[in-house]
Amino acid sequence: MIGSFVINLMIGDNVTRYDIIHKDGSETSYVWCDKTKQMVVKENTIMGPIVLYSNGNQECERARTLLETLNIQIQEYKLGNHFTERAFRSEFGGEAEYPQVAIGYKHIGGLKDTLHYFQENNLL
Repeated sequence: MIGSFVINLMIGDNVTRYDIIHKDGSETSYVWCDKTKQMVVKENTIMGPIVLYSNGNQECERARTLLETLNIQIQEYKLGNHFTERAFRSEFGGEAEYPQVAIGYKHIGGLKDTLHYFQENNLL
């Protein structure tokens, strides 16, 4: 699978769990039972690290609070400490607003985009 990472975990003598982490940060889990020759698939679980690019404004605080309320571990990068305004504009575009959120390798967008993403994926 191009752009995916597979984790194979033996759960028991006859059961193996496979977790596939896709390029966009989404995850698909498979559980295979050797005895019954059946597979169970669970898709779209929450994915790798969530990165918050912040300048410390009120919207950034709201985004951080939302993610913390959902018990999601975040890595917060702050303007002036971790990146420059020029680097931010280069990465996200001249019209980008703070905060910007990325999940795994997938750029989600600002606070409104993040709320929509979580609602569409039934995470809120």
